[in-house]
Amino acid sequence: MIGKDVILLDDLIRTGIVLDHADVKGGLTYLSLAEQILRVRDRTGRNAPLAGNRVQYEFEKKKARQNIVLKARQMGMSTWVAGRFFLRTITHPGTLTVQVAHTQKAAEGIFRIVRRFLYCLPHEWRTGALSEFRENGQQIVFPTIDSEYRVETAGDKNAGRGLTITNLHCSELARWPGEAAEILQGLRAGMSPEGELVLESTPMGAAGCFWREWQDAELTGVARHFFPWWWEEQYARDPVEEHSLTADERALMVRHGLSLGQIAYRRQLQTNFRGLTKQEYAEDANECFLSSGDCVFDTYAIDGRLRAICAPAQTRLKGQLQIWYPPIPGRKYLVAADPAGGGTEGDFSAAQVMDLGTGLQCAELQAKMEALEFAQELTRLGREYNDALMVVERNNHGSGVLAYLHGICRYPSIYTEGGKDGWLTNAVTRPQVLAGLGAALVESPEIFSSERLLKECRCFVRQQNGRTEAQAGEHDDCVMAMAIALAARREQLELRRVS
Repeated sequence: MIGKDVILLDDLIRTGIVLDHADVKGGLTYLSLAEQILRVRDRTGRNAPLAGNRVQYEFEKKKARQNIVLKARQMGMSTWVAGRFFLRTITHPGTLTVQVAHTQKAAEGIFRIVRRFLYCLPHEWRTGALSEFRENGQQIVFPTIDSEYRVETAGDKNAGRGLTITNLHCSELARWPGEAAEILQGLRAGMSPEGELVLESTPMGAAGCFWREWQDAELTGVARHFFPWWWEEQYARDPVEEHSLTADERALMVRHGLSLGQIAYRRQLQTNFRGLTKQEYAEDANECFLSSGDCVFDTYAIDGRLRAICAPAQTRLKGQLQIWYPPIPGRKYLVAADPAGGGTEGDFSAAQVMDLGTGLQCAELQAKMEALEFAQELTRLGREYNDALMVVERNNHGSGVLAYLHGICRYPSIYTEGGKDGWLTNAVTRPQVLAGLGAALVESPEIFSSERLLKECRCFVRQQNGRTEAQAGEHDDCVMAMAIALAARREQLELRRVS
């Protein structure tokens, strides 16, 4: 015995399943144990050892305490996470494992996997400390070691409430119903400080809880794991003829070392899944997040530019202000602003700084600010960029920002239209400026510098009622500020040409 927190390790060593205590603490130990003692139903329907694949090995090598897994379909991750958490539950007393599935049917499927783990354990494992287990619905309790394994559904808003969770696996998070972010927040609040978290899903739309968790992973300290479809060795068919390869297929083979048999499988996927291929069988961590509505803009242009953009040259205001091209003396710029209500619960206000001559996006501000604070930041930004022409949308909150720019900030160069300060967005001008942005994304993608903006473009969709807007849970403030910037630039260039 080396301590009450691992009371079954002596059993492992005594039965010869592992060699020593150091091995138990190694990076791939749980995978090694799983392959020796856990049984699953294989693709032929027979009970077979849980044999680790490339995805599972890679996850074990790079996993952290908090993880998010973006993957193609049927890569074995849900089964593997169930297996490693099951082993932790039965070898560490006082462990509570919770797996949350997106539907009741999926929860029942996961629980069947866990029951098979239990009932197919070696005889010496099912005696002693594990012999008095109790099973109740989708819950297995091991009273002797005070451990428990639960499988819940995301449809239950009280899932995990009031519990101290040691291991949490959120399966197919992108498909959780209702207020997924709220449910996840409640589950996270119940985790022990040293608990292990795995958020795992195939993608579904450039919006929602899973999309947001993936985008914010670097900021929140969650380890990202991306597993494209070709990591599954069974995803191959009879090889295609090399002379039939397209330029795209050749590039993919070179970039990722794919075989002609994998290209054959890819062609079959494209035939069967058509427009959903990139979503169901992910190839790229950005492109796989397909919009659930019809994206207003050209997604190929957006994805191509996303792959090419560079990090900002500098950031300010804790990343809210990003700068790619500092001002050059003598050049003319404009600042286009889309104000919002401000406050921590309000929408974002956004501003785009554009080189008037080239159309190049030089800087971007996105922040939750009250009208006065936003006006002051716009003034600083405009002054820095050679007293740039300030184009502020005057709808709603914009009138207050314009008043502060005039009265308190004394900003010298404010755009006017029809004798009134500011830009008016209405039923006529809105589709026009958005069409201009769409055209620029295709014709001049190199002028866009912001990943934040491009990702907003990716989830700016046309709904069934015909309205164009950000998908539920997403924002379009950077989109609207850029659309206004491009329209105002075209107008200014035309005025110059005429004069």
